[in-house]
Amino acid sequence: MHSQSLRDRQVASLEKILNLNHASPEPSPVHHDPSAANGLIPKATPILNSDGDPIWKVLVFDNLGRDVISSVLRVNDLRGWGVTIHLNLSSPRHPIPDVPVLYLVEPTAANLALINQDLSKSLYSEAYINFLSSIPRPLMEDFAAQIAEAGTAESISQVYDQYLNFIVAEPDLFSLGLGKETYWTLNSAKAKDEDIDTLVERIVSGLFSVVVTMGVIPIIRCPRGGAAEMIAAKLDRKLRDHILNSKDNLFSSQGQRSSSTSATPSSRPVLVIVDRNVDLIPMLSHSWTYQSLVHDVLKMHLNRITIETPIDEDNPGKGRTKKAYDLTSKDFFWSRNAGVPFPQVAEDIDTELTKYKDEANDITHKAGASSLEDLQTDNPNTSAQHLKAAITLLPELRERKAILDMHMNIATALLKGIKDRQLDNFFQIEESITKQTKAVMLELLNDGAKGNEPLDKLRLFIIWFLSTEQEVSRTDMDRFEEALTKAGADTTALVYVKKVREVTRMTMMTSAPTQPTQQSTGGELFRGFSSISNRLTDRLPGALGANFETLISGVKNFLPANKDITITKIVESLMDPTSASSSAIAKTEDYLYFDPRSANARGTMPAPSQARHQQASGVPGALGSLGPGTQASFGQRRQGFSEAIVFTVGGGSMDEYGNLQDWAKRTSAAGGAAVGIPKRRVVYGSTEIVNAEDFVVGELARLGQEDR
Repeated sequence: MHSQSLRDRQVASLEKILNLNHASPEPSPVHHDPSAANGLIPKATPILNSDGDPIWKVLVFDNLGRDVISSVLRVNDLRGWGVTIHLNLSSPRHPIPDVPVLYLVEPTAANLALINQDLSKSLYSEAYINFLSSIPRPLMEDFAAQIAEAGTAESISQVYDQYLNFIVAEPDLFSLGLGKETYWTLNSAKAKDEDIDTLVERIVSGLFSVVVTMGVIPIIRCPRGGAAEMIAAKLDRKLRDHILNSKDNLFSSQGQRSSSTSATPSSRPVLVIVDRNVDLIPMLSHSWTYQSLVHDVLKMHLNRITIETPIDEDNPGKGRTKKAYDLTSKDFFWSRNAGVPFPQVAEDIDTELTKYKDEANDITHKAGASSLEDLQTDNPNTSAQHLKAAITLLPELRERKAILDMHMNIATALLKGIKDRQLDNFFQIEESITKQTKAVMLELLNDGAKGNEPLDKLRLFIIWFLSTEQEVSRTDMDRFEEALTKAGADTTALVYVKKVREVTRMTMMTSAPTQPTQQSTGGELFRGFSSISNRLTDRLPGALGANFETLISGVKNFLPANKDITITKIVESLMDPTSASSSAIAKTEDYLYFDPRSANARGTMPAPSQARHQQASGVPGALGSLGPGTQASFGQRRQGFSEAIVFTVGGGSMDEYGNLQDWAKRTSAAGGAAVGIPKRRVVYGSTEIVNAEDFVVGELARLGQEDR
């Protein structure tokens, strides 16, 4: 398996673009290695002009280009590659005639018209045009005609298709940035045919770019029927056509993975494409891991969150201010703790702050200073040798302290959300949701003390309704809806959930925990945070320490049960069929098999909108089957893989990403002692990573409104 993550590869591609499509002069085999202790991006080396100076440039992007870059690079990184200013293509821009411009945009008619305007106005010296995906030939011909007419061809130095129309949030987590309405579009009877056709083409284009960036052609597996089959078939056709029709195809160029030319399917990854309806629960569940809580409570988007913090910690009366934080690869604490249960994060903050204090004390003691601040002043008592060493270490210590302070603020905001909404209670109930009776559920919904957010109760009920084996009569449902309405929840989403229930229950796989939920009691509650407020008051403003004491009282400290959710079981049955359960294998036994490198020809694909009228899936407005696919042989069904790309059509969940990563680590560790067993890796992606509120309110409720 290749050591580079998807983020590593995307960053390398972006840096090449910023370097005017020249390869980096000093390539490093461990460039952007996420296993590096601090996760820092190595110092960039821009190409130089004839005078030996860096080539300074302007970066112009559209909205998707902005999202792609901002998720993996920061302003300082851009500056390292000679970018002096970055601007949006659609914003008013002033001429900078002696500086070259880098465009990173989608190949649309509107974007090309704006670029042509820039060229006509001579805003910049020369243009390096980079398209996020392959530009269609008709558009390219129109663009060439416009340039010829305007006489601006000499201003264009380069035009490249870059295959980067996807957003990488974590090392192996991506989204296509297609918005929070894809589930609605693919499942609504009111969606226009042309919108469905456009969406499917954009998904295929995005997945093609991910595959190109990873540098290897996968085996594609998907269930029969629905959007997943349509996308798999179209992607298979696109990859097949590219290999056949390109003299120098993207998978044979230098720097791509050697396995891409191999005929052995097991040496290539498996791309698993599934529809969102395979399991709706991860889109609704209350999680207990750090990254899932940040996504749910603090509405993280493109690795950025905004939280309210006191203007003055020691004087809360001065009011609060909003502060934005970026959770990036440079953040050693986030890299290490994103997928960890929240109580363990608390303990790690404690450990890191203690480590910071010990190192700071050691440095100041050796230098003869009383504090780090004193090192910056002229102090006759400081040792010159130790002072030099201390000053060398100061920037790294300061950066670590800033990161820890940021996570203290994030943890405080999360604790407030947990306590106000009683998320610990909801999470604990969902851990054993199938054991909850109708009477218990009704009591929970009617309990006014269960949190201050009615949507949490609605999410809990939908999870129970989709999971329970008990018969829910119309009378029962009326009672539940009445209780939810009384609690302040909008029950419109339930109209659609009732319709989709039978379909999604056929594909869901329940899982018994392999270990019981661990819960501490009494004085052990959140001991990580308790120790912070008790022992580290010298490093924390008084009001913050006191605030922690208030927040932690009554919040439960437990570790989540170790269990695999539906999509993880599907992936296990396809990657490691010898270890998968018979029930999981039975669910994936009829998954279709596509190998774009095989000699088997494919027929012409009908438009996606044609399939929606077949109603094969049983979901109103959903897409049916496109007809013949490739049934896997027994050998293909039992073929194992060490690497997978998992893609959900219609919205992705941080819970699914975390669960898949846990499974990959757990099974890799279990096989680590055995000779020849490769380490497993799973890349997870979706049309968009959507939090529970947006999914329920923006999509399920909208579908429910249509069905009323």
